[in-house]
Amino acid sequence: MGIVGRKRGFLSLLLPICFAILLGRFPMVLGLNYTEYRQVSSLRLERIKTHLDQINKPAVMTIESPDGDIIDCVHKRKQPALDHPLLKNHKIQRHPQEMPKVRMMKEDGARDEKSNEVVKGAWQMWHQNGTRCPRGTVPIRRSTMHDVLRAKSLFDFGKKQRRVSLTRRTDAPDVVSGNGHEHAIAYTGAQEVYGARATINVWDPAIQVVNEFSLSQIWILSGSFDGSDLNSIEAGWQVSPELYGDSRPRLFTYWTTDSYQATGCYNLLCAGFVQTNSRIAIGAAISPVSSFLSNQYDITILIWKDPKLGNWWMSFGDNTLVGYWPAELFTHLADYATMVEWGGEVVNTRANGEHTSTQMGSGHFANDGFGKASYFRNLEIVDADNSLSSVQYISTLAENTNCYNIKSSSNNQWGTYFYYGGPGNNPQCP
Repeated sequence: MGIVGRKRGFLSLLLPICFAILLGRFPMVLGLNYTEYRQVSSLRLERIKTHLDQINKPAVMTIESPDGDIIDCVHKRKQPALDHPLLKNHKIQRHPQEMPKVRMMKEDGARDEKSNEVVKGAWQMWHQNGTRCPRGTVPIRRSTMHDVLRAKSLFDFGKKQRRVSLTRRTDAPDVVSGNGHEHAIAYTGAQEVYGARATINVWDPAIQVVNEFSLSQIWILSGSFDGSDLNSIEAGWQVSPELYGDSRPRLFTYWTTDSYQATGCYNLLCAGFVQTNSRIAIGAAISPVSSFLSNQYDITILIWKDPKLGNWWMSFGDNTLVGYWPAELFTHLADYATMVEWGGEVVNTRANGEHTSTQMGSGHFANDGFGKASYFRNLEIVDADNSLSSVQYISTLAENTNCYNIKSSSNNQWGTYFYYGGPGNNPQCP
């Protein structure tokens, strides 16, 4: 056997051994019925390692989060976004040419008209040790072999389930049938929309099985809901054991230009989203979170189209710029959005032949109200003049109100808002 052959033979033995060591060194988070890993071939391990080498860029500095995440501080010009073929000559935009015109609002100390509990802002867990990424770098959550192996395949890693059967009622937005996705959402459409904002209550809903998730987000949409050209920009918080290996709520982003078929991904797991901020790690855990009949913690997310260069920017919390989706990525959203959705989504795999017990929001129905149910407040949209205005009229939708529901209202402090969520499986939701 030649030198190359001996090396390959050695590698085929070494990789499974290293993998076994890694499994022993980093045990999975308890409390979930994680699926067992099937036997992994050395060829597949090599392919995964090659992919991880592509998305885990060389770090200027590395930070270990208290929750076990590794945050790599990567030079902003080395970030994954610039690997996209459409962005080879892209010049990073440091900040938007123009921010949306906003009215001054107090984010802290906001109170529901029926409650004495103060609402507080949430941030991110990896900041707790006091270490920050240096200027000129962006924090990126490192992906691991475990992360990829939890996915159905390497192609599916970092992607939402492909929506094979898209159906849309004449009066409803992006409703998916046949693949287990269930929603409780508010929406507005049939107009030119250039962005949206909302403040979202953060909880840690229970997930029944590893390949289910629960999320709360904003959708910015344009294109055909029943075709293959739907453009979507999404951001919010999610609990996804399959993607992250735990049950913590995490800040996430997503994008697609072909109805979730091949383009786009979560966070920075493929080329696309350009990060500009050194303090926000997309995919990192949010802390603290709301608790029943106690302090409520929420995050504010704004997504809008820069009227000068056409990039779709995102800000987090108190107008902290995170980064942007370049205009070059999109077809329909290169112009404007035609619909905005706010709300929750879960995956119901019916693992035991009955409806999942994966929770949406806090796990309580909308009727339970403040301190018990999850909420979206101060729903706003960005118009053609790059001005934010409160949404006056919204429609609501929940496919199965015995499992998850939604209830909207408005007042002077919270503008247009809604409570939503539910426990999933219960006597009325078999």
